[in-house]
Amino acid sequence: MTDAQQPPTPELITVDGTPTMVVRGVVPMSELPSFFDRSFSALGEELGRLGTEPAGPPFSYNVRLPTDTSDLEVGFPVREPVEPTGDVVPSSLPGGRVATVLYQGGYDGLVQAWTRLHEWVAQQGLGVTSGSWEVYLNEPTPDGDPDANRTQLYQPVTDV
Repeated sequence: MTDAQQPPTPELITVDGTPTMVVRGVVPMSELPSFFDRSFSALGEELGRLGTEPAGPPFSYNVRLPTDTSDLEVGFPVREPVEPTGDVVPSSLPGGRVATVLYQGGYDGLVQAWTRLHEWVAQQGLGVTSGSWEVYLNEPTPDGDPDANRTQLYQPVTDV
């Protein structure tokens, strides 16, 4: 996104709960990239072992708002719940009313995108609940342009 472009406007939608397979962790922010790499490697191996494909793009689910650490799940939606194997365990994304917005850009801009989404939620007279998540709509590549990354943000909301 260039400076001349306005960020997309968030919207309120209702989502269904979704079964997932994840790797969980409480990770220092500085170690997130290596945690994601290890987690997606383990998830890919488990998908291969099961002979199945994910039911959608990869995501990360924040159990609580990140501080100096992130309490999160990294995974894929699946059609059926899976049995725990090693670090890979079954989980689910919650259903309900969420504020959502598409963010395009490098991962270093996600904090600002989340701040804008939370400000928008407050302007709507709503509150946020714990358990936000990001869906990674395209896979970044080592030689790729970070500005091409597309991440859908989801924030559960509640009436205040």
